[in-house]
Amino acid sequence: MTTLRTPAKIIPRAFPGITPDEVQEIIVNSQIKSYPAGTILCQEDAVEFTFYMILEGEFEVTKTINNMEARLLKTLSAGDFFGEMALIHNAPRAATVKATTPVVVLELEKDGFNRVLKHSPSVATAMVSEISNRLRANDQLAIEDLRLRAREIADAYQKLAEQEMARNEFLTNIAHELRTPLMVASGYLHTLKKGVLSGEQLQSTLEIVSRNIDQIVNLTNDLLFLQEQELVLRDFQPVNLVTLVEKVLEKYKDKTKDRRVTIKVRGNTNIPPVQGDEPSLERAITGLIDNAIKFSHQGGTVDIRFADLGKHVSVSVVDYGIGIDPAIRPRIFDRFFHLEKSGEEIFSGIGIGLSITRQVIQQHRGMLDIDSAPGKGSTFTISLLK
Repeated sequence: MTTLRTPAKIIPRAFPGITPDEVQEIIVNSQIKSYPAGTILCQEDAVEFTFYMILEGEFEVTKTINNMEARLLKTLSAGDFFGEMALIHNAPRAATVKATTPVVVLELEKDGFNRVLKHSPSVATAMVSEISNRLRANDQLAIEDLRLRAREIADAYQKLAEQEMARNEFLTNIAHELRTPLMVASGYLHTLKKGVLSGEQLQSTLEIVSRNIDQIVNLTNDLLFLQEQELVLRDFQPVNLVTLVEKVLEKYKDKTKDRRVTIKVRGNTNIPPVQGDEPSLERAITGLIDNAIKFSHQGGTVDIRFADLGKHVSVSVVDYGIGIDPAIRPRIFDRFFHLEKSGEEIFSGIGIGLSITRQVIQQHRGMLDIDSAPGKGSTFTISLLK
């Protein structure tokens, strides 16, 4: 076992040039911990946020080469330190650091380091200087780290570009989804104001205006719900899924009639209630049923099946329509992603129905599974705790 070093002696080695007061500031924001031999404190490729100074014991530093070989880079002992990159950015660890003997270390978390910087900004200068020295001393690791950063930057730009594209598509879609019912409702309201309608024409016009206003309200409510759902943790109560599905189907009578889609409830409907928030679950099931009707063929069938699975109750929504292309399957739950066209058929929507469904089920600690094949339809299954 190596000699125990004190934090007051080791810290100046890690941060050359800092003052005694700054050393004390670091000690106040750190912890001394002991670990047995074999403990891994830094795991290669993991994103971690702790800096270590060795007070007692020994470590070995290894790196995986060609995804197979673990190569020993160096050994560390009392007075050495590692993990400093975790304090300044969120890149994965470049190597694995494992204790080969029982060890005692001084640990400085990123949050603690940030508190130190508020009072001692010169520590940052010392840290950057020491990291520069280490990078120069190990060109291979430095190059790999820079490559990793380059990939991260490229990935970040790609994600930003995708987010910008999604935002633009969303604005275009939302404008279209709102403009159409607004124009229809506005046109018929102008006709009503002229007072030239009566009898069946008047009733039919009022129904058209009401239906389009409902469409606007529903769309607005969905957008607000998607935002609020992230912020509100609701109290769960027993919910009857069969009754909930019947309620949703009642609302979709006109849509199923327009598309000539038949919905059939199959299987055991004598199932126990689940624990959940009824309005949220109604929206989740609405998203699945709406999706099934939309992507069914004209004159097709949608099956709804219930099952008692012991600790869980499930409801499956099955359509026999166009199915899901494997290329877009990873994106179907993304906000504002939607399929615009299949063959000659154009689909409306802004792509938030399935996003709402997934978000609700996640908040209910449930499961949402999908089975789909192009041209054969899709099955979405929700499983919830009783």
